[in-house]
Amino acid sequence: MKTTRRALNALYDGAAVLAAICLVLLLVVIVLQMAARWSGIPFPGSSDYAGYLMAAASFLAFAQALNRGAHIRVSLLFNALDARKRYWAELWSLTIATAASVYLAWYAVKMVYWSRKLHDLSQGQDATPLWIAQLPMAIGAVILAICFVDNLVTLLVSGRDNIRTENLEQSHAE
Repeated sequence: MKTTRRALNALYDGAAVLAAICLVLLLVVIVLQMAARWSGIPFPGSSDYAGYLMAAASFLAFAQALNRGAHIRVSLLFNALDARKRYWAELWSLTIATAASVYLAWYAVKMVYWSRKLHDLSQGQDATPLWIAQLPMAIGAVILAICFVDNLVTLLVSGRDNIRTENLEQSHAE
């Protein structure tokens, strides 16, 4: 079980590292766009690339953010419940979230598949194949679905999910 936990945490951390790289690349694209504008050199598709990188960074970071307690949760409601009711509320919440994330992941992968099969191109001047832009989002959605399944199974087996609570405590500082 510890090997599986380490592998899943490594998957979430690896996706977060890729998200951070996307953010750095987003910064590079924006700086290049500014430099191109100042020098009068055209940089077609730069806004599209910035959008692709922003979407990739968001989706790739979702799983680690969930496990670190950075997602918005209804902890105020959960904290008002006794242990038994809290378990059932968390089970219900994780079941709904798992179903929604698996649904999202399924259709994100399907979207990439059809974009590749149909040779779909972006509408911008760069004419980027859309499956390339959609792939990081689909990978992030799949990793998020894995994370929700992981948390649901862990809750069912051990009675507690993998979401760290230290960040939840910080949110009550004021």
